[in-house]
Amino acid sequence: MRIYKFGGASVSTLERINQVKDILKNEQQEELLIVISAMGKTTNALEKVAEQFFSGNQKEALALFQQVKDQHLDTAKYLLVTHYLACENDLINFFTEVEWLLHDKPVRDFDYYYDQIVCVGELLSTCIVSAFLNESGVANTWVDVRDILRTDDRFRDANIDWSFTRQQVDKVLRPLFLATKLVITQGFIGATDENESTTLGREGSDYTAAVFANMLDASHLSIWKDVEGVMNADPKKYPGAQLIPTLNYTEVIEMAYYGAQVIHPKTIKPLQNKSIPLYVKCFLDPQLPGTVIHNKPIAHLPPIIVMKDSQVLLQLKSKDFSFIGEQEVGQLYHLFEKLSFRPNLTQNGAISFTCCLDDRPEKIEALALGATDYFDVTVEKGLQLLTVRHYHQDVVNSLVGGRKVVLLQQTPETMQMVVR
Repeated sequence: MRIYKFGGASVSTLERINQVKDILKNEQQEELLIVISAMGKTTNALEKVAEQFFSGNQKEALALFQQVKDQHLDTAKYLLVTHYLACENDLINFFTEVEWLLHDKPVRDFDYYYDQIVCVGELLSTCIVSAFLNESGVANTWVDVRDILRTDDRFRDANIDWSFTRQQVDKVLRPLFLATKLVITQGFIGATDENESTTLGREGSDYTAAVFANMLDASHLSIWKDVEGVMNADPKKYPGAQLIPTLNYTEVIEMAYYGAQVIHPKTIKPLQNKSIPLYVKCFLDPQLPGTVIHNKPIAHLPPIIVMKDSQVLLQLKSKDFSFIGEQEVGQLYHLFEKLSFRPNLTQNGAISFTCCLDDRPEKIEALALGATDYFDVTVEKGLQLLTVRHYHQDVVNSLVGGRKVVLLQQTPETMQMVVR
């Protein structure tokens, strides 16, 4: 048993979907679970639908969703002939899931509606790719992951019910391999015990694939991307980025924690628990070796650079110049937990507490408002968080350039700077 996960870039165009087919056409002899993300920028488009709906702009939300519908129907028309009508019927059913909601008015919080709307991206992409593969002679079975992966109701960052999900893997998923060696499902999404859709956090498709690798005792997990493998920096931002051929679980967890987009922060643990190797492969050139991630020590790594844009610095100061101690910090972390919002960097002074966060306006506003009960609050937006592991000063200087460092933390291994 193996697990393959294809990201959104690998199914973003007709040509790339054909490349996925070419990779899979020789993989029908051994059981293979295929986890596929939403196509291209679909998740971003659906996020805009959710935002407009929640803001009360129903007409705009429906217009934006119509664009998503048209894009997927057009893709299906170009790819399919004999399987088109059946695929179209399935797509319409998924469209209806969202449209009945968009014709209503929001009465719950934003995260709930986000999940109900955004989850359809993975359902649409897998439906089309599955039909295309079957029409092309690559026999596979499609399954709705929401029938298998049970979560709690922590929308946008749901936790998996491992016990129930494992039962469903044995009851629903394993028998599907009796019909075809290839089974296709979705990443990123799940469902509560009341059949409400949930998501596992951005880039959660990698995590889904790792969970199934663990539960199915897979020999390995391969994540297919549009890069050579794991790079020491984002090649779109740093043209000199270089491939790292071998990494271990610990290093990847550190990279993910600091915001590297190659591997989702929660992905490694299910693999590490069963020593399942992870391969990061390039679907544009499957012959490239990529990166292998395992549990062995690694030495002499290059500087690893992670840059997070759209950061917010929240500066909290004591109102009466009293020390900020455990009680005050505890109240702050209670707010973080209540909002399902994790700071990327924190720094505690005698009468101040500073944190750097992703710019999620509704959560920033709620956090700042809640903190005003205890602190004087200052908010600065439009910043960047730069993290360099295995740093040396020349690299740091070249990355910072002429920008101002407004917050700095460093250990012998890692330097973090908030810059404006």
